[in-house]
Amino acid sequence: MNIDALVAIDVHTHAEVSCRHPHDPAWAPYEEAANRYFKAGKRPTIAETIAYYRERRIGLVMFTVDCEHEIGARRIPNEEVADAARDNSDIMMAFASIDPHKGKLGVREARDLIEAGVVKGFKFHPTLQGFFPNDRMAYPLYEVIAHHKLPAVFHSGHSGIGTGMPGGGGLKLKYSNPIHLDDVAADFPDMTIIIAHPSWPWQDEALSVCLHKPNVYIDLSGWSPKYFPVELVRYANGQLKHKMLFGSDFPLIAPDRWIKDFSDAGFKPDVHDLILKQNAIRALKLAA
Repeated sequence: MNIDALVAIDVHTHAEVSCRHPHDPAWAPYEEAANRYFKAGKRPTIAETIAYYRERRIGLVMFTVDCEHEIGARRIPNEEVADAARDNSDIMMAFASIDPHKGKLGVREARDLIEAGVVKGFKFHPTLQGFFPNDRMAYPLYEVIAHHKLPAVFHSGHSGIGTGMPGGGGLKLKYSNPIHLDDVAADFPDMTIIIAHPSWPWQDEALSVCLHKPNVYIDLSGWSPKYFPVELVRYANGQLKHKMLFGSDFPLIAPDRWIKDFSDAGFKPDVHDLILKQNAIRALKLAA
């Protein structure tokens, strides 16, 4: 990324519409439920998302979510996101998503993507992928990520995906309690862990893990800042001001709305630039 030209870095954006493959109908009921929950509209393509961020001079980390095992919906290929990042490297980074249930084949894919030189991190969604982050099943995948000293984003807390569907779409919230990431952070100190979202209803667990483990950050995506828990804002203004990251969850939350609400949400002026940009530069090792 050309960090000097950027006003902010959004560490949490989604590739929602492929430019290469048709929409998978298996995902449609989950997308419709998410639209109702987030009051979201038509999803942009990867190219449209990049154009949106370029116009605003905001850097972005983009990923898909591999939920093929738990939901049976085909993911957008990691290679498509990587190709987009290669063509827009001044503002974009690609993270890959590989379901740990894929075992040795998933490890092989992770290694190939890293060695190809474009993928700079990984995204996990314990609820959509149906696993506890500290399940030893996932450790071979973490070993590859840690070996290359790359970051990994983990969804935490409530999930808008499945909300309102019968049985929550079969998805289990228990997997996304951030306390399970404490084991991962302890066992893989060379892997930067980003706990995604305000972790309601387990916000205190996320704050504790982030405070205790130097390799753990929190991204503030998925909620408007005006709804952030009081404790989250308090720690962001104090002990954890260097470990909070701007993330929107685009396209479900627009960065324009997030940044506007952020300015009025009780964050001290001296932490604004840290959260919007500087902390991401350190967490993603962009200065190097």
